[in-house]
Amino acid sequence: MKFSYKTRGTCSQRIDIETEGGKVKSVQFFGGCMGNLKGISSLVEGMDIDEVIEKLEGITCGFKPTSCPDQLAKALKTAKEQI
Repeated sequence: MKFSYKTRGTCSQRIDIETEGGKVKSVQFFGGCMGNLKGISSLVEGMDIDEVIEKLEGITCGFKPTSCPDQLAKALKTAKEQI
């Protein structure tokens, strides 16, 4: 399943996600700190969706109440609801 998520409260504006069989197939961030976000995308590819959510949910960035990894967790939760 392909899914696009509009982020809130981060430098990145959007995350495109592809899942298959309960696993993350690919992740692409638009905007934000591209080196770090490419690294996160590479690390989560092939992982179980629930494991990614568990590891990334609640991570903050500086004084912000969220972060790009936290937004990825929120995006995956939303994507799971649509499966």
